Amino acid sequence: MKAAVLHALAEPLIVEELATPQPGAGEVLIKVAACGVCHSDLHLVRGEWDLLKPITKLPLVPGHEVTGTIAALGEGVEGFAIGDRVGVPWLHSTCGQCEFCLAGRETLCGKQQVTGCTVDGGFAEFLKAKASHTAKLPDNLSFVEAAPLLCAGLTVHRALNDSGVAAGQRVAVFGIGGLGHLAIQLAKARGAEVIGVDVADDKLALAKECGADHTVNAATSQAYKEIKKLGGAHVAMVTSGSKAAYETALRSLRKGGTLSVVGMSPEPISLSTVAMVSGEYRIIASAVGTRTDLREVLQLAAEGKVRCRIETRPFDQADAVLNEMQNGSLVGRVVLTF
Repeated sequence: MKAAVLHALAEPLIVEELATPQPGAGEVLIKVAACGVCHSDLHLVRGEWDLLKPITKLPLVPGHEVTGTIAALGEGVEGFAIGDRVGVPWLHSTCGQCEFCLAGRETLCGKQQVTGCTVDGGFAEFLKAKASHTAKLPDNLSFVEAAPLLCAGLTVHRALNDSGVAAGQRVAVFGIGGLGHLAIQLAKARGAEVIGVDVADDKLALAKECGADHTVNAATSQAYKEIKKLGGAHVAMVTSGSKAAYETALRSLRKGGTLSVVGMSPEPISLSTVAMVSGEYRIIASAVGTRTDLREVLQLAAEGKVRCRIETRPFDQADAVLNEMQNGSLVGRVVLTF
């Protein structure tokens, strides 16, 4: 099979021939139709996350937003048949027995394996995955449409769940990129009033397209003052890695509000403890999502409540897409097709 392979951190991906994997007990072999390109892929490939460096398999096939069809079943696999349309997310496997798994927080499992990090991912013609962590796709959702939901959509859906967003509340989304434009749609599906915040007019136009009730350009105005004029945010979700976005988001909250941490800043963030205490703010951090979260977001997409802004590229352009992502020239998500 053909695959885009990373041989060393911070080096380009190389398209080459690899042996097609064979599924073992409890595993499925998937013929890949599409695979989304995530910012996590960029940070992992460039070696920018110290947390992932020690566990990254090398050589590695990246990619963790994988969709395709079941091509073969390993011993003991039930509930799947050859030809089933499926998706594989970030979580390749979890132990199912630790305190976090038993409490429904498998994203914190200390024995988790990660697709496209600790095991080979979906920048390839075939992928071997755990049947237990493979999701069936709704019939009315194409492979390309479903792919970004397996991480980008899943992550912001989990963040909205954790933040307790309810109908009638005001949600400010900072950073209208691959995650942010999905967060707007998912917040609207909950009946929230949504404010899109970014520094680029094309991103703010996308926010409007996705249903944002208000948009604020943080480059030309004091965003927190504009949001406070609207009554302040019950939840301020930051989907970018901007230090300034986090500091502005905190100032945008109404009393008792929640700062939802999704984007990861490479710089330390300074948050005023005086403001935190006086406003009784909460900080909620969310990492990807569980299998239950994934089923929920796929169902919302099947009902037409969330749709990703997608550009498709041939799979052999994976490295070029990562370069464009690093330059900030992409709007929405890129999905590699096979």
